[in-house]
Amino acid sequence: MSGKMSKNKGKRGERELANKLSKLWSIPFSRGQQYKGSPDSPDVTTSDFELSRAIHIECKRVEQLSLYKALEQASKDAGDRVPIVMHRRNGKDWVAVVELDRLLDLVVALKDIAEDQVPW
Repeated sequence: MSGKMSKNKGKRGERELANKLSKLWSIPFSRGQQYKGSPDSPDVTTSDFELSRAIHIECKRVEQLSLYKALEQASKDAGDRVPIVMHRRNGKDWVAVVELDRLLDLVVALKDIAEDQVPW
């Protein structure tokens, strides 16, 4: 795949993931500002202030994922936020990958949203 086609697939993947997350969590998500690696430039972001300060989403819409390389990039770009790599290959569902040591941090970040949506 050429560089331009790959870049376009990445943009489409980011929009697709933002749409999926918006429907899943009932809050708006969108493509982030692309500043080449900083906490202010996640691939996908949300207008929810607290959640946007807690997580950093790295979107990978590729057939072959170098998982640890993607996690390293997300961790480097995340700052203090929880780095999450979200991946989908053709014909498969989206998956989310987070380092085990940060899993509880992610649960805490999602807790308020989940409480609003889960009828306990």
